[in-house]
Amino acid sequence: MAKVIVGATPFQGHVSPALTVAADLVRRGHEVVVYTGSRFAERATAIGARFHALPPDADLDDRQLDGLFPQRAAIPPGPAQLSFDFETFFLGQLPAQVRGLRALLATFPADVVIGELGFWSIPVLNLAAPTAARPVLVTLGSIPLLVPSEGTPAVFAELERFGRATLQSLGVPMPDDLFAVPFRRTDHYLQLTVPGFEPPRHDLPAHLRFVGTLPPSSSGDYAEPSWWPELSAGRPVVVVTQGTVANVDLRELVIPTLRALADLDVLVVAATARADGPDLVRRALPEVPDNARLAGFVPFDRLLPHADVLVTNGGYGGVQTALYYGVPLVVAGASEDKPEVAARVEWSGTGVNLHTGTPTADDLRDAVRAVLHDPGYRLKAAIMSKEIGQYDPLEAIADLVAASSRVE
Repeated sequence: MAKVIVGATPFQGHVSPALTVAADLVRRGHEVVVYTGSRFAERATAIGARFHALPPDADLDDRQLDGLFPQRAAIPPGPAQLSFDFETFFLGQLPAQVRGLRALLATFPADVVIGELGFWSIPVLNLAAPTAARPVLVTLGSIPLLVPSEGTPAVFAELERFGRATLQSLGVPMPDDLFAVPFRRTDHYLQLTVPGFEPPRHDLPAHLRFVGTLPPSSSGDYAEPSWWPELSAGRPVVVVTQGTVANVDLRELVIPTLRALADLDVLVVAATARADGPDLVRRALPEVPDNARLAGFVPFDRLLPHADVLVTNGGYGGVQTALYYGVPLVVAGASEDKPEVAARVEWSGTGVNLHTGTPTADDLRDAVRAVLHDPGYRLKAAIMSKEIGQYDPLEAIADLVAASSRVE
């Protein structure tokens, strides 16, 4: 059995896939340490892994980012916001993250270190030591495949300089353009989707391969709400969500969707992914539409098998889960990697891309109607689901780990 460290940037969307992988490796008998923010300690130990917190200066709580970094709210989605996020959350926290990881490795000599794409300690370890002198490094592609082929765009020139200086401070060079570093400086890059969701490319490195979509997390002892039987009552079910990260302002997508679909013969489930979400919706909508059902945290492995459409702001994990179940999509995303996710939904024919993060009620209504009434979207989503079913990402990861185990 192998010693494995699973690391993640301490944000919900980054930690969730890492915990899914860690849980599977624990079940297979490997000794696993989860290395991320302290708010995820209980979840890590619940799966049987050991937990090691990031150093205090990197131990962010993504639920408090607006209070810690109020200036971010004033930055429009796009290059400026992406630069801020990289400088503040990824590269900015990297020296502390690397320091803590090296201290952990000194007491827990791992055979393998697995990290999601935002865990930049992986390329630092890759650049700092030859293969024989360090653990095997595995990167999980938890966002769309964005391997740059023509260098870092000029708009990110200052960020490029910041990244180069950050890596130099850690004693390693930056031999690639900034955005290429985490793709190229690892031993194994495992893209968590299927080829059918990515436009074909001919410049992918040999160590990069598609392994399929991670299975949805098990819902455990979820207590179904009183309206749950309505999911099987015959009306089309439309689920709307802003995911677990960009759900601070539900007026961006959840509330407009409830308004837009109020007069349609559908059941609309608002999966707000926050405990106070239903109350926030009620404050914004004094008269909640009769066809709307409000939920806080609702497990997608239970909900999406009932869904006919998922309206989403384009979180990669949520979109992949929808396609896992063959559910077509309406996507309205503008921040982080969400426009890239939306573009792939459009390219693959599995849904409608609204090309904005703030769609109008008319656009939402028209898009949902199109997905409900044009069987081509559901057919393409079903084909994608079948392709996803032909892959086993957890088995692929486990095979790498088993092959990397040091013989005593």
